[in-house]
Amino acid sequence: MTPGNIEDMTATVPRPSPVRPALSALRDRAWRLAELVTTPLLPADYLDMVSPLRAGADLRGRIVAVQPETRDAATLVIRPGADWQRHVPGQWVRIGVDVDGVRMWRAYSLTSQLDRPDGCISITVKAIPGGKVSNHLVHRTTPGTLVHLDQAAGEFVLPSPLPAKALFVTAGSGITPVMGILRNYPELSDSRADTVVVHSAPTADDVVFGSELRVLAADGRIRLVEQHTDTAGLLDPAGLAALVPDLAERATWACGPVGLLEALEEHWAAAGIADRLFTERFRPTVVVAGEGGTVTFTGTGTTLEADGATPILDAAESAGVLVPSGCRMGICYGCVLPLREGAVRDLRTGEVTTAVPGDGVLVQTCISAAAGACSIDH
Repeated sequence: MTPGNIEDMTATVPRPSPVRPALSALRDRAWRLAELVTTPLLPADYLDMVSPLRAGADLRGRIVAVQPETRDAATLVIRPGADWQRHVPGQWVRIGVDVDGVRMWRAYSLTSQLDRPDGCISITVKAIPGGKVSNHLVHRTTPGTLVHLDQAAGEFVLPSPLPAKALFVTAGSGITPVMGILRNYPELSDSRADTVVVHSAPTADDVVFGSELRVLAADGRIRLVEQHTDTAGLLDPAGLAALVPDLAERATWACGPVGLLEALEEHWAAAGIADRLFTERFRPTVVVAGEGGTVTFTGTGTTLEADGATPILDAAESAGVLVPSGCRMGICYGCVLPLREGAVRDLRTGEVTTAVPGDGVLVQTCISAAAGACSIDH
């Protein structure tokens, strides 16, 4: 092709219409005006009311069903927002739920099948005595409720290829990640597999997913051992070794109370097979919210006292702690930092957000005040 031909072609390309930049500028001005009108909220906050599960919004889910499992456990079926990412069986998800005006976050194992045609996920919650969140979810939550979500996380997952001989040791709600695994890996329960599930619960009626597990056992797909502690006592390593004589040959996944897991870890270590045991701990947590408190910035090691009416951003700057922000330049969400532990209160709405050790709940320091002792990752 000659240069003349190139010139001829480029000359026929239409020039950008001056209407498009004008429309774009008009849209930007309208959005800024909307921000001014809706302050202290943002237009996105109103979109959240209409379409909370849309792409780009804070990740949420809508509870579409609450299915009782036992007298104190229920499965919550959740339709996640558009930005939910596919999880790996055995992983857990953190759920943020508002209980009596306080937003609390707890982690629950995912129990759903990955190929659900409706795209929903599920968690199964066991109400514990005095547990605010677990009792709220099991006994008070209704379909239609919105919850906040994080993406799935956790290392309590199976390797590839799957082990030829597997052992799952669970107690109480520790069965939940294992059921998530069993439902998604039919290879664990086919004719070539050798899978043993040992589960401890007070009575047969207290076994979460009891009916489903017993069907698997009756079909010869797994070997199920139920230890009912009201009559047989607590499960311990010696008793487990008697129930599963070849446990040293098995890759073992255990989930349940800390005491049981620590005993199993000691037993496996003494036998020289610690590398064949994988554990997942459930920990009870209590965070007490108040007015004001100690704020610790974990990165710098700085600790300061803040009242319940001063934004953490202002309290930090007054104490000489430089924290990121773009608020005064009109750049929203530049001051967002992870709350690692404790409680903060949203000064606009009064909502309290809590975090337990290991969490990283994102909070806006420009509109959040200390609601008790808290740790900020900075």
